[in-house]
Amino acid sequence: MIDKFKKIMIPFVIMLIFNLGTYYLAYGQNFGAGVSPHVGILLVSGLIFGPYGAIGSVTANLLCDIIRGYKPMLAITSEIISFGVAYLAYKLWYETYKSRTEISMPKLNNTSNVLLFFGIILICGVLYSVLHGKLFYLMYPRVRTIIPLIEVRYFLNFINSSLIFGINGIWISNKFNFAHIPKISKKKYNKKLYQILGSLMIISLVITLILDYNLQINDFIITAEFIILCLIMFIYLSKPIKGNIVEKNENSISEDIMTIFLITTLVIILFGIVLSSDHILITIMDDFLPLDKTEVIIIMMIFMDILLLFFLIPSLTVLKYVERKVIEPILSFAKIEEFIHENEKIESEKLVDIYSNYIAEKTEIGTLSNSYIQLINFNNNYIENIKEIEGEKERIKTELEIATRIQAENLPTEPITNENYIIDGYSKPAKEVGGDFFDYYELDNEHLAIIIGDASGKGVPAAILAMITQVMIKQLLKHDKDPSRILYLLNNQLGENNSEAMFMTLWLGIYNKTTNKLIFSNGGHNPPLIRENDKFEYLNMDPGIVLGILEDYEFKNEEIILSDELVIYTDGITDANNCEKEMYGEKRLLDFFNDFKNENNPIKPLLNDINNFTGDEEQFDDMTLLYLKVKDD
Repeated sequence: MIDKFKKIMIPFVIMLIFNLGTYYLAYGQNFGAGVSPHVGILLVSGLIFGPYGAIGSVTANLLCDIIRGYKPMLAITSEIISFGVAYLAYKLWYETYKSRTEISMPKLNNTSNVLLFFGIILICGVLYSVLHGKLFYLMYPRVRTIIPLIEVRYFLNFINSSLIFGINGIWISNKFNFAHIPKISKKKYNKKLYQILGSLMIISLVITLILDYNLQINDFIITAEFIILCLIMFIYLSKPIKGNIVEKNENSISEDIMTIFLITTLVIILFGIVLSSDHILITIMDDFLPLDKTEVIIIMMIFMDILLLFFLIPSLTVLKYVERKVIEPILSFAKIEEFIHENEKIESEKLVDIYSNYIAEKTEIGTLSNSYIQLINFNNNYIENIKEIEGEKERIKTELEIATRIQAENLPTEPITNENYIIDGYSKPAKEVGGDFFDYYELDNEHLAIIIGDASGKGVPAAILAMITQVMIKQLLKHDKDPSRILYLLNNQLGENNSEAMFMTLWLGIYNKTTNKLIFSNGGHNPPLIRENDKFEYLNMDPGIVLGILEDYEFKNEEIILSDELVIYTDGITDANNCEKEMYGEKRLLDFFNDFKNENNPIKPLLNDINNFTGDEEQFDDMTLLYLKVKDD
């Protein structure tokens, strides 16, 4: 309710200021004489504020007309006409036209809307001046001889002031977004009937003008013309608004161009009005021309309007061409935004069809159109390829998950615990699969095989080499329990057809649980930790060489009596880095085991210590650990 009241009061106050406050006090003229800007407020009030603006402006105008001495009956009839004309501007703006791409609140942002605005001013201006001329003819017989002059005065004042107030009013309403936007009517109506009424209104105006200026008119003809025009206008105003109204607030190129054009138009109109209201200039021209001052003002206004037409016609023609050849293609290209979604194809045959309309253009627009089509095709091909790659990645991921499970299942899953010893292990690859492995299993009732290895590299190649090595060792141990002999055969086997020059570090030991003797051979692996006399130390042993590089290398067997604990690991344990790129190191590993006084399995506590050391730093190498503890007799 408050919003509607504002839409009535704003035009009401403005009408009072311009109708009564400023120009009437300055000039004190009636019947459209001189400069009468208030008539343009009627159209703009209806155009921007709809029926509420029309009510506000005609109410104020009625008050002003009575104060200025018009007959009450004439003033009331005049305001009924004024309301119809003001409301007609509103109805015509929200009408659907073939040349209009979309309906919006009053905006002068393209040539179609500007031409519609000019057309509304022209139709409403003619209707307003003709109906008021006939009204004065019937109610003021003393002015019948100057009715044509009164109509011209009203028409010139109407179109010029409507242009000034319209351009400014529409700009302000867009800036502060206070225009009255109609609700779409669901009422059914005969569209054809209203089209006929609209055409009939224009035809009636033309016929009326022809009859008035070519025939001998009388009260009957004037009354009939007046009633017919009013009847057609008010029946047309009952037409429901059906078009879909688009509300957009963003700026466009065409709007910026039209702003410059409208400012220029406004300057020309204001210049013409200033000249038309300049008393000195009017007096000078009155001295040279055989006309009275009122006629001089009309001649000057007509002259300025002709100059304005000389500006408007070529300007709008050029703007329409620029709009059709440049702006419309750019706006079409901008439609791609609503079709673009992250990681999705641009699925729009309609969009490509739009761009295809401009390919034949031998200008930058044609080049841009072709580039957009190529961009869409390239994007879609790229997305398609990405989807194929993603599908392939998913397939590889699934296969790697299977490979991870296979590799994990190929390692011992449970510790071996008996009255003689306990042995356990842990392995975590840096990637899905890795090149580290460990193994332990009983060869017979007395002997236990202990193996740990580290293949060069990471990922799938290293995992394949590790699994091949693990299987080969298991097969070789079925026929031979000599660690150095097994490493010799394994080394030669891995060296064959080794085009990638991959290698393997390996430590292989055979533990006799009866004698506690551990016979082992080393192939370039880290020295194990051994506990003797309640203290851990690194086992002093022959380093050997890595497997797979040098054939026929003679590995050495070594043996010790194992009385307590043995820890074998890969370099992923000691090479674990923290955020400062500091390695866990062999000393820290040795200190951990010497400080660990618990009789429990030390694997999990060691892993926790390494995790605390590395923090959030990503694991970059496979980590494997094997632990053997000999029980006291």
